Amino acid sequence: MNFLTPSNSGSKIQLVRLLETLTISLLVLTAESLKFNITNFDDPESARSMAYMGDGRTNNGTIELNSVNYLFRVGRALYAKPMRLWDPSSGVVTDFSTRFTFTINKAFDDTYDETYADGFAFYIAGHGYDIPPNGAGGTFGLFNGTSNSFLPQNRVLAVEFDTFNGTIDPPMKHVGIDNNTLKSWPYAEFDIDNNLGNKCNALVTYTASNKTLSVSWSFNGIATPSNSSLSLPIDLIGILPEWVDVGFSASTGDYRERNVIHSWEFSSTLNSTDSNNNNSSNNNVPEHGNGKGNVLLVVVVTCSTVLVVVAASVAACVIAMKKRRVDDDEDGLRGPTSVKFDLDRVAIPRRFDYKELVAATNGFADDTRLGRGGWGQVYKGVLSGLGRVVAVKRIFANIENSERVFINEVRIISRLIHRNLVQFIGWCHEQGEFLLVFEYMPNGSLDTHLFGDKKSLAWDVRYKVALGVALALRYLHEDAEQSVLHRDIKSANVLLDTDFSTKLGDFGMAKLVDPRLRTQKTGVVGTYGYLAPEYINGGRASKESDIYSFGVVALELACGRRTYQDGEFHVPLVNWMWRLYVEGNVLDAVDERLNKEFDVDQMTSLIVVGLWCTNPNDKERPKAAQVIKVLQLEAPLPVLPLDMHDHSPPSLATHAKPNDNSLQSLPFSNSVISVGR
Repeated sequence: MNFLTPSNSGSKIQLVRLLETLTISLLVLTAESLKFNITNFDDPESARSMAYMGDGRTNNGTIELNSVNYLFRVGRALYAKPMRLWDPSSGVVTDFSTRFTFTINKAFDDTYDETYADGFAFYIAGHGYDIPPNGAGGTFGLFNGTSNSFLPQNRVLAVEFDTFNGTIDPPMKHVGIDNNTLKSWPYAEFDIDNNLGNKCNALVTYTASNKTLSVSWSFNGIATPSNSSLSLPIDLIGILPEWVDVGFSASTGDYRERNVIHSWEFSSTLNSTDSNNNNSSNNNVPEHGNGKGNVLLVVVVTCSTVLVVVAASVAACVIAMKKRRVDDDEDGLRGPTSVKFDLDRVAIPRRFDYKELVAATNGFADDTRLGRGGWGQVYKGVLSGLGRVVAVKRIFANIENSERVFINEVRIISRLIHRNLVQFIGWCHEQGEFLLVFEYMPNGSLDTHLFGDKKSLAWDVRYKVALGVALALRYLHEDAEQSVLHRDIKSANVLLDTDFSTKLGDFGMAKLVDPRLRTQKTGVVGTYGYLAPEYINGGRASKESDIYSFGVVALELACGRRTYQDGEFHVPLVNWMWRLYVEGNVLDAVDERLNKEFDVDQMTSLIVVGLWCTNPNDKERPKAAQVIKVLQLEAPLPVLPLDMHDHSPPSLATHAKPNDNSLQSLPFSNSVISVGR
């Protein structure tokens, strides 16, 4: 296995910076007006244009902003690329207009007296504006719930469709304009009680010439100012930065509701040529009548500059490819010359300053450290600018492959957005440090509850965890734009948020799947006890090897026992569970800490699914979608052949060493890492 060496890593990092600079320059040079019209959010082109946070997701061509199964949740949907709101060189501000159709309804159709809350908002915010802490409830996921005062640093402008009368709200359900605060002004009554489930058409416009934001809405026909409407004189330059995100955000608190976006149309007027009108006498209105000669000059100069940038980018890539000395096919980890994530997704994720992360973690103090593994350490931090608690992964810079681990993880996770994956917030590479920033998981990792000193999990939580991991795998294997192999699924990488919802984390060993191949030859990475036999023996990673690892986690959830334990006469977990299955005594394996408080059908399903997934024959293992149906009791249990486990898994002594870095990984929670966790 080849690794990047210190001698060539510095030049390649300079190339990363060069390409990043060229990419941003190209983005600015080609900053055209933003225009789109989406009527089906599941359409492939539309899906690539959107990004989702929290519970936001698509459903049958629409956007569901909220999960109705849980309380105190936040969901967002936003356009994936930022919009240029104003030009700092000329002072020109864009006009924009957006129409969207939505419905608000109670969480469940058969509930007639249920209180519903809290509504949703169309918002414009500084690019990269994240979900703040305490953002659930009546804050629409846009503001910190502990503070309702005007906070200029928020830099958020929103139009709220509020369905609950809070303590600072007007005495009615209302539509209101929020300027960096939850206190709406102006506002008007929102007749949602008589229109639950009915489509509402909304129109939001901004006219730069008179600095006016206008809102209108209608449950009957197209929204026009003659319907219910609001307007507010406001100078956006004083409120919002040059580059902004546009989207929708919703939240639930003590009550819940369905907030569904059916269509979204958006258009703005600020073009790149606006920045050339530096001599305009009126900086609020771009000049277009300077003659054909000036127009031609602008076109020629702009096109020439773009061509130079593109040529420089291509040349840099060619030089990088010539210097490349890493055999990518051996282990699937790309070097820093493979920086397609920078080129494909300029808007996501956010790049942090090193000083900001040092301050957030109190200088990476020991008392903020959450975990340590073969590749690095994880620290708890507080981003003062966002008011958000995060986990900062600090990859060891003194190991040969640190650069590749960093590039690989950013390259993969920047593509992934799903409710059951740990949310990636941003990254930093400065002063020789490789840093990744993730959402913080207050309830830690699954293994600390199953095997550690934390309170044991109730059965309904365990079953929900198993289903959550299966949903994450289905997304990675089947639903993501390009399939991903995780390659290190284990209980230590299954993380739990405030309400014990499941988040799969740590993509340092993940690999994008070549769609032409069923399996891919790689170096063997992961954690002993969770590795499929064919992966250990042949080094071939596949979706089926991920499924095997999931099966081990499922068995751990059922019995509360580690996949392997120290000791000369240890029987591996899979072998032990299989013996009980053959004897017809699978329930004898149930974790005693459950005190017999579990659903027998669910427990049986989980154990059988775990054994099904750990079939030594990888071709006989189920897909994630099949697992989900069985766990949801929508499909019958499989009949497993009694000779399925005639051959025992390979031994630890043969295939792994406890101090082998390739067999370690790192969760983002309060835990200390060791091989086999």
